[in-house]
Amino acid sequence: MIHTLWIGGPPASGKTTVATRIARRHGLRLYSADTRTWAHRDRALAAGSEAARRWESLTPEERWERSSAAEMLEMSLHGERGPMVLDDLRALPPTPLVVAEGSPLPASGMVDPGRAVWLIPTPAFQRAQLAARGTTGGAAELYLLLAEVIDREAREHGAPTLSIDGALDVEATTQAVESLFADALAAGPRAESRDERRALLREINVAIAAQVRAYYARPWAEGDPDAVVRRFVCECGDTRCDADLELPVGALLAGPALAPGMASR
Repeated sequence: MIHTLWIGGPPASGKTTVATRIARRHGLRLYSADTRTWAHRDRALAAGSEAARRWESLTPEERWERSSAAEMLEMSLHGERGPMVLDDLRALPPTPLVVAEGSPLPASGMVDPGRAVWLIPTPAFQRAQLAARGTTGGAAELYLLLAEVIDREAREHGAPTLSIDGALDVEATTQAVESLFADALAAGPRAESRDERRALLREINVAIAAQVRAYYARPWAEGDPDAVVRRFVCECGDTRCDADLELPVGALLAGPALAPGMASR
């Protein structure tokens, strides 16, 4: 795990945005636990997890509107996914550094507190962010409960935490995390060539597309995954570029994602 930088936290804490910016600017590999959701669920099903089986058997309304927050937390496999995240990270190449982010990152797996931070939103900030995303009802209650659980886990294992209350914007939050990781970022290793950085950026986008396709491969899911629009990172490889693109999954998989004007840079 010494080749990994950890950014934990619940949904709507900003961890994915911060981790992605750091990976892009410093030529690092990004590991987002969300993109492994369906692979982890399949592992849990194969292992006989009753919580995973029950989640698959319910309709969306039964999952999100008729289940209590505690029931949804159990079916989220928060605890079970921690060891799976560690397995994923161990399987990654040792170079360049990996920025790992996600709600199921286990604080117990953290090796060096100097390479880890958990972003913990205040309830008011998290509620506002969830509302802005259109996340309401049972999903919102689950994410609020996850914030309490993740905050407790981080403190139990001595993980550094950063309170997120809206006082800092995304850029200032990113800089705060970069400051915490300054020694690790300076030590590297990182991707040095533009081609290496482009390959890492492509990896980020392909993982997002694979997540969408894996969702629609579930027996209860309906729709065309290639028509689903998601936000992808520009693959130009310029460390100064923070541009994102809204693209259908099918278009992303057809070729490199490049923001306007970045193809020639």
